[in-house]
Amino acid sequence: MASSGLGSHSISLFFYVFFATFLHKVQGQNLVTNNVSVVEGEMAIISCRVKNNDDSVIQLLNPNRQTIYFRDVRPLKDSRFQLVNFSDNELLVSLSNVSLSDEGRYVCQLYTDPPQEAYADITVLVPPGNPILESREEIVSEGNETEITCTAMGSKPASTIKWMKGDQPLQGEATVEELYDRMFTVTSRLRLTVSKEDDGVAVICIIDHPAVKDFQAQKYLEVQYKPEVQIVVEFPEGLTREGENLELTCKAKGKPQPHQINWLKVDDDFPSHTMISGSDLFIENLNKSFNGTYRCVASNLVGEAYDDYILYVYDVLTTTPPPTTTTINAFQDSRADGAPQKIDHAVIGGIVAVVVFAMLCLLIVLGRYFARHKGTYFTHEAKGADDAADADTAIINAEGGHNNSDDKKEYYI
Repeated sequence: MASSGLGSHSISLFFYVFFATFLHKVQGQNLVTNNVSVVEGEMAIISCRVKNNDDSVIQLLNPNRQTIYFRDVRPLKDSRFQLVNFSDNELLVSLSNVSLSDEGRYVCQLYTDPPQEAYADITVLVPPGNPILESREEIVSEGNETEITCTAMGSKPASTIKWMKGDQPLQGEATVEELYDRMFTVTSRLRLTVSKEDDGVAVICIIDHPAVKDFQAQKYLEVQYKPEVQIVVEFPEGLTREGENLELTCKAKGKPQPHQINWLKVDDDFPSHTMISGSDLFIENLNKSFNGTYRCVASNLVGEAYDDYILYVYDVLTTTPPPTTTTINAFQDSRADGAPQKIDHAVIGGIVAVVVFAMLCLLIVLGRYFARHKGTYFTHEAKGADDAADADTAIINAEGGHNNSDDKKEYYI
């Protein structure tokens, strides 16, 4: 019985040692690999690595479970696979000229009992073709909307399209079309309303894709806009005085360039001494009858705009403009947008109201003054009645001054 117990104990110890050794062997040999992303036509590197290898065989299989390399031997007749490195701990293989058909799961296999496997997924990236940038119209008038499309064709995965106008990011509307073999074409549409400031500004279509960097196309906006008009006083430099000459130049800029520039006097005819030559207006021997608003109007295919000059002729000896004319001179500023400027009637009305109020106050004061002095005159005439004993005596005293008519007379001339 004792020998039987000893034998069973020996068997148990044998299996314990066997399983412990097996577990240590399996756990100690750690097989690893990594996924690979590669651009179509370039090279992929597949790595099978073993930690603490005990001379177990390493092999590499393709997605169809065909052996590419068994240790350092290549059974597969595909010369694009080349051995880069082989050792007890590593099998390193290159795959050149990668195509879409090479995409899939590759297997690193370690011949242990049981065999170990690790998986490397190869993803093939296909860059898009050159971006195609198209515009609905080549030339746009200010204030109008235009549409620009950018297309990235035949990429894997689908591209992302971003827009920039100068340094300002814009948002487009994208559509994705799936083709074959998980290939995609992406089209983005950008709609924007343009202003004259957009003329010559670049609109950039940027393609974002893992296979390419800084892939973009750009188009420069061509915007037409109505003229910007400014009247410049060439002579005189200071105040416009009687007897002097006046020379004005109308400067107009637009796209296209203004084809017509006209001068006119608002609500009146030009003085007889006026000469007009293209964009220049000349008036000689100024006098105050020439006062008024002189307007320059410029037009092109987009529209027209104007600027006004308000002429006020001063006396010859005037050195500084009076307060009332300072306001008028302030209205000689340029109005490139063509909007007319008017004198502030509220200010004029306020001034008139103050003047009328002052005159009324003066009349009231003068009226009270004259009324008070008139009352004093009549009181002196009746002064003789103050000491009278009765009414008859009062009447006689009041007329007392008339009893001495010979001594005191009044003469009217």
